[in-house]
Amino acid sequence: MIKLAVAGAAGRMGKSIIQASQNNSQVKLSLAFEQEGTATVGSDAGEVAGIGRLDIPISGGLSDTDFDVLIEFTNPQATLEHVEKCRGAGKRLVIGTTGFSQRQKEEISLAAKDICVVMAPNMSMGVNLCFHLVDIAARTLKGEVDVEIVEAHHRHKMDAPSGTALRLGEVAATAVGRDLDGYAIYGRQGQTGPRDRKTIGFSTIRGGDIVGEHTVLFAGEGERVEITHRSSSRMTFANGALRAAVWSMQHDHGLYDMQDVLGLK
Repeated sequence: MIKLAVAGAAGRMGKSIIQASQNNSQVKLSLAFEQEGTATVGSDAGEVAGIGRLDIPISGGLSDTDFDVLIEFTNPQATLEHVEKCRGAGKRLVIGTTGFSQRQKEEISLAAKDICVVMAPNMSMGVNLCFHLVDIAARTLKGEVDVEIVEAHHRHKMDAPSGTALRLGEVAATAVGRDLDGYAIYGRQGQTGPRDRKTIGFSTIRGGDIVGEHTVLFAGEGERVEITHRSSSRMTFANGALRAAVWSMQHDHGLYDMQDVLGLK
């Protein structure tokens, strides 16, 4: 049985992962924690997650290392702290946090030389299938269409565009031999002039309780192709993260993503 630790246990994803762990025969929740000083510290993790008492109190910070894999959906600064602690303790890590800077990504890559890290902007199996489909579409259409990415999330999401939207853009750009950083357009206003076909546009929507929606639009002359994924429940992300945690036990070190986990590479 794989011993599981959950960071951000009282957050939206933390609670979903705790719920999902109770229906997965391969994992056992052994540690749940929040930032020191958070109101839920000391509360029972199961009761906070809405599934009844588990006799696992939410601790303040990652102070215990009695686990095999840590699942992480928090924020970049907290994630980097957890990465270093897991690296020191030789523990595996599944990271669903987004919004990392390039330097922070490099720090995680360096840690992955010593421990197994599965990092993906979206743990949903459906979204990862979309990454694969976007690659096929972009290679087939060979840059002869305009590419636009539209994403929508709940009003509490901290980063924009979403990590998933950025990854979709990276996949589309790489497929036609471009670097997204040089061609991404994150907003349009005023007299922008004709569209440069080499660019990839991003549109961001934030509102209400939208779990997550992403559309990649390939618009040509006389036709367009749209690849869309809509999430109606965070359990899709939670179950994907658990699948990644189980998969990580096969590897002692290295940096992987959900494409590796699902065998899509």
